[in-house]
Amino acid sequence: MSILFSGSTKTFHLYNQEISYIMTVLPNGHMGQLYFGKKVHHREDYSYLYETVCRPMASCVFEGDRSFSLEHVKQEYGVYGTTDYRRPAIEILQPNGSRICDFKYQGYEIQKGKPALTGLPATYTENEDEAETLCITLADSLTGVVLELLYTVFAKGGILARSARISNKGEEELHLTTAMSLCLDLPDCDYEWLQFSGAWARERHLKVRKLEQGIQAVDSRRGNSSHEHNPFIVLKRPAANEFQGEAIGFSLIYSGNFLAQAEVDTHDTTRVLMGIHPMGFDWKLEKGESFQTPEAVMVFSEQGLNGMSQTFHRLYQKRLARGYWRDKARPILNNNWEATYFDFTEDRLVEIAGKAKECGVELFVLDDGWFGQRNNDHAGLGDWVANPKRLSRGITGLAERIEGLGMKFGLWFEPEMVNKDSDLYRAHPDWILSTPGRSVSHGRNQYVLDFSRKEVVDCIYGMMAKILGEAKVSYVKWDMNRSITECYSKALLPERQGEVFHRYILGVYELYDRLNRNFPHVLFESCASGGGRFDPGILYYAPQGWASDDSDAVERLKIQYGTSFCYPISSIGSHVSVAPNHQVFRSTPLHTRANVAYFGTFGYELDLNKLTEEEQEAVKGQIAFMKEYRELLQFGRFYRLVSPFEGNITCWMVVNDEQTEAIVGWYRTLSHVNMPYTRVRLHGLNPDFCYVEQGSERVYYGDELMNIGLITSDGMSGQVEELTGEYGDFDSRLYILRAVQEKQIADK
Repeated sequence: MSILFSGSTKTFHLYNQEISYIMTVLPNGHMGQLYFGKKVHHREDYSYLYETVCRPMASCVFEGDRSFSLEHVKQEYGVYGTTDYRRPAIEILQPNGSRICDFKYQGYEIQKGKPALTGLPATYTENEDEAETLCITLADSLTGVVLELLYTVFAKGGILARSARISNKGEEELHLTTAMSLCLDLPDCDYEWLQFSGAWARERHLKVRKLEQGIQAVDSRRGNSSHEHNPFIVLKRPAANEFQGEAIGFSLIYSGNFLAQAEVDTHDTTRVLMGIHPMGFDWKLEKGESFQTPEAVMVFSEQGLNGMSQTFHRLYQKRLARGYWRDKARPILNNNWEATYFDFTEDRLVEIAGKAKECGVELFVLDDGWFGQRNNDHAGLGDWVANPKRLSRGITGLAERIEGLGMKFGLWFEPEMVNKDSDLYRAHPDWILSTPGRSVSHGRNQYVLDFSRKEVVDCIYGMMAKILGEAKVSYVKWDMNRSITECYSKALLPERQGEVFHRYILGVYELYDRLNRNFPHVLFESCASGGGRFDPGILYYAPQGWASDDSDAVERLKIQYGTSFCYPISSIGSHVSVAPNHQVFRSTPLHTRANVAYFGTFGYELDLNKLTEEEQEAVKGQIAFMKEYRELLQFGRFYRLVSPFEGNITCWMVVNDEQTEAIVGWYRTLSHVNMPYTRVRLHGLNPDFCYVEQGSERVYYGDELMNIGLITSDGMSGQVEELTGEYGDFDSRLYILRAVQEKQIADK
């Protein structure tokens, strides 16, 4: 990896073994984009990539020169209004009402490693040889604003991390109204746009369409990254697929309001913007103050979408997630929510936990309903003290009983919310986000605490820390069940109300960070009515997240498939739930529920006491299987093979780094009669290794499995006398492959 600067041409070349990123200082002092893609040879002069032409009706920068218009030049951080009419990366409202800026190149600095971003989650390095960081400094002479563009190129992978820091070094206060994390101008628009959208219980469904002239975007203005759209998009060449071709992934390490946008002009160039959503954003910059944007990560792959995803997986698993649990296989848990909802006692919980322990479960989690007067979802939020009518010895006593069974204990919180029927609200009614003189909307009978206020965060931290400090709590499920409305803080002046959304999420990060530092062995799992805040920002603090409240195995195929485009399998909370399912009321076979949930953190959302003896024995087998293979399933190299968005079959697989072990998951939604023979081509194996298929004991060379394929025909003829319980709707199979010595082929 290297960052090179050619002084004679004022050109920067950032590269490693996979990518090159080239930019230059333009004639007007702005930064121009020349190339981003597969690595190319370094040269001192790339000026041929800088193209200008005299276009009719173009507004131009220099008198007497009709060729240099910012409207038709690829830039690094575009500014609207000085001949560029595209959406800007930055906009600053000045005391005279102007929003025009002119950021000219001042200099640069290169450093080993990667600096942290104060108060924000970001990727990191553990030694300085893993990355290099370039900081380019630009300044607007009239306002005194200094703009620093930060670029980190990692030694491995087609990764470039970007952010911006804006500092007011002038004499007057200013208002920052747009501050994107990245701006990338591409020379053409021959791409397909991939987004990951949905709603509660059907999050991160893949949507694909051709990039066209105009603006295509996904965003959130809800205060959280949202169920509706994920802060992650992909641009891929039309011929690219999962296994070959060019793709660029864009991911924002942020959990609040965001915008991810591609603008194609009528000359077919493409501008990608990603960052905090500018709608309603207004950050007051006093003299001497700075603003740091969240980090955005770009990944370029010429090995198709799987190659891009695997790069994100490695980066986010090892250099975004942190702490004690980052590299550890996750404990198998049993959550009581769908087993009891609010109807439980301490003895009932211990009964459920006892059966779970008997089956091999390692962690029992108490969900909602243990605190305050929480008998339903109308009361109790904000009062993080155990309800003695339910738990006579409190959380400490229950945790001791669970630990006495030989299990770890976990606990649910929803720290950002409050019910009006709570002691906290009665004491501090002004602590919720609400607009003076306006009615206050609720969501699920709850209101959002003003986490932009330090005293609010301190209060919630105090209650949570008391419980975590006194009781043996090994896991925390952190929920968040509604988006923000009436976003107004009574603690901020009118001219700072545009800061509330961002200050709120900074408060969330601060609370997470304090708890991480003071309780480093607690495993945090993020949750937001399932997948409403499943984003890289939270992954920095909680190495796994509840992917969706929809635990139905068939629905989860699409949810987990879509999630895998950016997020590592170790981050995907996935459990076996009761049948009929509580969200879609579908009954799926127990083995299929497990076969889907294995590709994630794995656990159970049911009372195992209510299963038949045969089912309980099956659960014991599932848990034993997961314990044997969870390192591979959670940390192996994951491949998507057949998409649930394209047909009746879903298939994916995971391979270890040594290519000696692989597990293939195959899923069929609906059963059909007298079907054709089927096979699936595998990927990621060593072509020269021999692999034995567990169960059938067939032995194959790796190149056979990757070029001919794994036969998945089930042999069902449709004759009534041949039907067995193994066939039917919602079927699934796992294929376990292990490398063996070549001589064993002859033995077979």
